[in-house]
Amino acid sequence: MKLRILKSAVTNPWFNLATEDWIFNTLNPDSHTLFLWRNSETVVIGRSQNPWVECKIDKMEADEVFLARRQSGGGAVFHDLGNTNFTFLSPKDDYDQEANFTIIINALKKLGIDAELSGRNDMQVGDKKISGSAFKHAADRSFHHGTLLVNANMQKLSDYLNPHPLKLKAKGIKSVRARVANLKEFNTDINHETLSEAIIEAFYEYYNDTAPVEELDEASLAKQPNLNKYYQQMADWDWRFGKTPEFTHHIETRFDWGIIDLHLDVKHAVISEVVIFSDALNVELIDLLKETLTDIKYDRHEIKAKFDELSKAHPELAAQVDDVSVWLTSEIEG
Repeated sequence: MKLRILKSAVTNPWFNLATEDWIFNTLNPDSHTLFLWRNSETVVIGRSQNPWVECKIDKMEADEVFLARRQSGGGAVFHDLGNTNFTFLSPKDDYDQEANFTIIINALKKLGIDAELSGRNDMQVGDKKISGSAFKHAADRSFHHGTLLVNANMQKLSDYLNPHPLKLKAKGIKSVRARVANLKEFNTDINHETLSEAIIEAFYEYYNDTAPVEELDEASLAKQPNLNKYYQQMADWDWRFGKTPEFTHHIETRFDWGIIDLHLDVKHAVISEVVIFSDALNVELIDLLKETLTDIKYDRHEIKAKFDELSKAHPELAAQVDDVSVWLTSEIEG
C-alpha cells in the first residue's frame, strides 16, 4: 500500500474543507493519505448542527470569523492558526481508526507529550482534551479527520462557542463542552511546523515507508476540476446555514402599543410558519408582520431588509414595524 502526504499552505477554511472533499471523493483510494492543514479564525460545525444554537453568529460576523459546516458529524469547534488539523484517508478494506490515533499519539511522544485516546473521538493529556475527531465512510474509502490544539486562543474559543441564550427548540446534534488544553502547555517549543513534521515522521514509521510531501496552494489546486465546485458549496449560505435541522424560535416582548408573542418555525434556515399572539389594536399590523416573515431566510439582514420595505410601503405603521425589526434582529443575533 502506497503512502501519500498532502500539506496545505492555504488558511481559508472553505478552501481546506473543499480540499478534504476533493481528497475524499476524487483521489484514488489505493493508498493511505495524510492531509495536514490549518485555518484562519473559524467556527466549524458538524453536518447536523444548528449554528444559532452552537455559536455567536453576530460576534463572529463583527470579528470576521468564518463559519464552516463540514460534511462529517460531531460537534462545533473553533479553529485558528493555533490549531493543526489532520485528515487520514484509507481504502475501506484497509481502514484502521486505531492506527490513525496511534500515529498522532506517537508523533506527540516525539515532542515529549504523553497523550492517550479518550472514548471514541478524543485524545487527552492527563484530564485535558487536546484533540477531537470525526469520521466518514463510503463504499470504497474511509475518512478520519481531527484537530489538535497547539496554541489556540482559548478566550476566543469561549467567545464564539458560548451561544446566546436563544429560546430555540432545536433538533440535531448539540456540542458537549470539555476541559481543553493547548499542547503548548506541555511543550513550549511546539508549533504547527514541528508538529506537522512529527506527524509525517510517525506516519512513515507506522507504515514503514516514505513519500514526498505535496505542498498544496490555491494555484496548484485550481487545476483540479472538482475543487471549485466543492469550494462554492462550502462557502455557500445554503450549505452553512440552510442545512440546519428544523427548529422553532419562541420570543415575546411588550411594546407601548401591545404585546408580541412570536413563534417561528424554521426549516432549512427558512421561516416556514409564523404565529403571532398579540393584544395590539391594529390587526392589519399583525397580519403584515406574519406575511413579511413567512418564507424568508432566518437571517437578521434579510429580516431587517424586509421590514424596511414594509415600513416604506406602510408609513402609517413604520414606528411599530421598526420596533419589531430592532427587537427581532437583536434576538436572532445572526
